[in-house]
This record gives sequence, C-alpha cells and structure tokens, in this order.
Amino acid sequence: MIKVSSGTLGVLGLVETHLDAPPTTAYLMVGGRCRRDCAFCAQARSSKASAAALSRVSWPSWDENEVLDAVEQAHADGRIQRCCLQVTVGPGSLAQVRTIVTRLAPHLPISASLVANVAQVGELLELGVERVGLSLDAANEEAYRRVKGGDLDRSLAVIGEAARRYPGRITTHLMVGLGETEEEIVRMMALLLDGGVMPALFAFTPIRGTALEGGSPPLLDSYRRLQVSRQLLLEGLCTSDDLSYSKQGRISSLGLPRSELEQVLADGKAFQTSGCPGCNRPYYNEPPRGPLYNYPRPLTGAEVRDALAGLLW
Repeated sequence: MIKVSSGTLGVLGLVETHLDAPPTTAYLMVGGRCRRDCAFCAQARSSKASAAALSRVSWPSWDENEVLDAVEQAHADGRIQRCCLQVTVGPGSLAQVRTIVTRLAPHLPISASLVANVAQVGELLELGVERVGLSLDAANEEAYRRVKGGDLDRSLAVIGEAARRYPGRITTHLMVGLGETEEEIVRMMALLLDGGVMPALFAFTPIRGTALEGGSPPLLDSYRRLQVSRQLLLEGLCTSDDLSYSKQGRISSLGLPRSELEQVLADGKAFQTSGCPGCNRPYYNEPPRGPLYNYPRPLTGAEVRDALAGLLW
C-alpha cells in the first residue's frame, strides 16, 4: 500500500471527484509516522493528527501497483507532468523509494522530498530521480531549533554540498510564518540561489493535532512581498541588498520603481506555486475558498491586480 493525495487519486482516475484545480504532479507519500518531530507536521512522531494527513490534504492508502500503473498512464496521457515522493523517516522508507523510482524513472520525471545525507542523494539521482528536495522550512537558527529540533547550519551544509555535487538538481522549501522576519527569508533565498539550490515557498498552515495547531498563517501581504522577492532574485533583477528593510525586518522597498515592478509581475507567475517544474500543489496551504497563498493555476488579470495591491502601495 502507498498513501496518495486525494487530488492525485482524482487526476489519476482512481476515484471520481470534481477538481477545480487538478494537480499537475502525482503526489505519493512513502513511509508511516515519521521518526522526526517537526512541530508543524501531521506526520511528526508526537503528532495526534490523522496518520492519513499531510499539511491540510488527506492521503488515503491505496494499492501501490495500481497507483504506479495509473501514474504511468496519466503521464502518457498528458494529465500529469511528474511524480513527487513525500518521504517520511522510518524503517523501509528508502527501500520503497528505490523500488518506486526504479519502476517509474524510465517513464516520467520524479522528485523526492526527504531527509537524506549527500551519499543517499547521489544514490537516488543515480537511480533516476530528477530532483531531490531537502527541506529547510525554517529560515533562522532559533526557529529551526524550536520547530525542527535540529541545527540549521548542519542542514545548510548538507544542502550546499549536495548542490555542489549535483548542480541544478537540489530543491528546498521555506515555510513562511515560523517566527522569522521577511529580511531573513529574503537573505536565505538569496543564499540558496547563489549556491545553486532552488527554494520554494510554503505558508505555515496550522494543523489540528500538531504542536503548532494554535499558530496562525502569515499575513497575506507579507507572503506576497516574499513571493515577489523570490521572483526578482530568481530572474536576477535584484540582490538581497537591493531591497530595503525596516528595523523589524519588514521589506520596505523592493528595489525597483512601481511601474517596472508591475511590468515584471504582470503575468502573475510570482504568485503561483513554486518548486519543481510541473508542481502546482493545489490547496496545500489554504482551502479552495481562499485566500490563496500559492495559486495552483495561472492568475486572472483581476487576481494579479489584487496580489499587487497588497505589496507596498
């Protein structure tokens, strides 16, 4: 058996459901309750959340062979662009990943998000994984210790070494709303990009049964400023030092005139889900009614204007 996100089951045709934003990646979860104890995660060791939950999405268990057959067919039909394995830390997880990758890699791009050392990253890439995600989540040392119970510098060292050995194939995730400042997120994104790591943004989502169930999501206008900052850094239109920050670490200037910013951001891509190509993660951060932190589809003109309205003017 393997856990499959509810939206993935729909796009694979394994259940009948209405999807207003079908996932463009097949999301599979490998492993059971995690040995790690990240305070935001439904799969954490001490979590009281459902074992079928990850973020705010449900992941029913399904026959693995049936799922993998359906993934291959969905990619052949153009319904999905890749498969992403969300891997918990536990006995047998890596072995199951190896089996899945060996089967699927000849047919479609695969990403794997997991806790791994550099040697394990190399092994997975050699097997056929296209990209490996090594998630930071927290952007400063205090938040990292409090939320993940580890050492930020040590994690950065592993990610940096993996990116040096395997250029263009390492991604990471930063979760906005864990107690960092906007400036800390921007400078972390710049550091990662300079090291050849692709950072993607999540918004913290409080999940019942987790240690942080009483927390609050980030302010939407703050998240929008960080999405824009990421896009500007990614396109080489600014550095972290080109932006201005308040004493509290809030972005006070995005480094470009308003007219130029509006032109750069007119396509709305800055506000769509970021990460591997073909990943749209529908409603991981928010209910379909919104507000949407990460749009799982291209934005309408009105949505772009709304997103821009919350920046700095």
